[in-house]
Amino acid sequence: MPAAQGRFSRQVRVPQIGESGQAKLAHAKVLIVGVGALGTHTAEALGRAGVGQLLLVDRDIVELSNLQRQHLFEEGDATNGTPKAVAAAARLARLNSGCEVQPHVADCSAAFLDETFPSDAAKPDLVLDGTDNFPTRYLLNDWCARHDVPWIYAGAVGTEGAAMVIPPRGPCLRCIWPDPPANADVANCETAGILSPAIAAVTAFQVAEALKLLTGNTEATAAGIFTCDVWRGSYQRQELATTPAPDCPVCSRQDFPALSAPPTAAVTLCGRDAVQVDPPRREPVDLATLATRLQGAVEELRRTPHLLRFVADGCRFSVFPGGRALVFGVRDPLRARALYDRWVGLG
Repeated sequence: MPAAQGRFSRQVRVPQIGESGQAKLAHAKVLIVGVGALGTHTAEALGRAGVGQLLLVDRDIVELSNLQRQHLFEEGDATNGTPKAVAAAARLARLNSGCEVQPHVADCSAAFLDETFPSDAAKPDLVLDGTDNFPTRYLLNDWCARHDVPWIYAGAVGTEGAAMVIPPRGPCLRCIWPDPPANADVANCETAGILSPAIAAVTAFQVAEALKLLTGNTEATAAGIFTCDVWRGSYQRQELATTPAPDCPVCSRQDFPALSAPPTAAVTLCGRDAVQVDPPRREPVDLATLATRLQGAVEELRRTPHLLRFVADGCRFSVFPGGRALVFGVRDPLRARALYDRWVGLG
C-alpha cells in the first residue's frame, strides 16, 4: 500500500516529506545513544514516523524514578530492573513492527562504536544524543566528525533545555566548548530536577531536525543553538558562527581527543548514587555460575535474561554478561571497584 494511503498518510501529505521523503525514512538508520528521557521521546517519534532502523544503546536499567519523564517504560520494567534499551525496543516493536530496532545494553565507548559500525557502509545516517554526560557527548562529537556522520546534541535539566545540529564538517561541539565542562559545574536532574515538558520541547526540535536530515532537506536545518525554558515560556534560537573555529582540532581533522582517551574502569553515573564498573576485559561472564557462587552469601539474588541482581554490603548490584556492573548505593569509584572485586571478582 502506498504510504499516502497507509499509516503514514498524514505525514506524506506534508509537502516537505511526500512519498519520496517517506521512502528515504524507511531506508534510514539512526543511532540513539542514551535511552532515558531524551532517547525514549526521540525513539518513539522516529519509530512512529517510519524510520526503518533504530539502534538503541544504553548502559542503565529502568528505575521507578524514570517513569515520570521516560516514555516507553512501565512499572513492570522498573520492578524487574529491565535494561532500558531492551524495554524500549520491546515497546517500539509493538508500536511499529516495520521498524527494525536493535537494543544494545552497553556503555557507548569508542571501541563499541568501532565494533558496531566496522565500515562506512555500516555506519548510521544520523546520531541522536540522549545522554546525560558530556564525556559521551564529546565522544560522539569526535566519532561523528571522523566518520562524516551528522549528529544532534541535546540536554535538559530543571525547566530548561538546549539542542543543536552538528554537521559532519562543523562547527562542532568543541568549537563552542573546547573542553568538556566539569561535572561539578553542570546541573543535573538529580540536583535540579526535571520537568517532562522541557524534555518534550527539546526532543521536538531534535526530531524535526532529524526528519529534515533523513529526508535530504539539509538546507532547511536550523543553525545555532535552540534553547528553551518551559516555565518562563521562552523558546529561542541563538545564532553561532557558521564556520568551524580555526583552532578546533576535530574540524581541522588534526586530532580526535575523545577517541584516543583511555577507558575508565569505574565512573560515577551523572547525578546518581551509583557507579558503573567496567573492567578492561572482554571474555563473557557466566551469570548462572556467578549466581551459584553468590547463593546464600548475598540478599535478593535474582537472575533475569539480561542480568544478575543482588544486594551486598548495603549496595545493590546489577551485573551484565560482559562483566560490566552497576553498583547502586555508592558514589566513590574506588569503593565501587573494591566492592565489585569482592562480590564479582572478575577484574
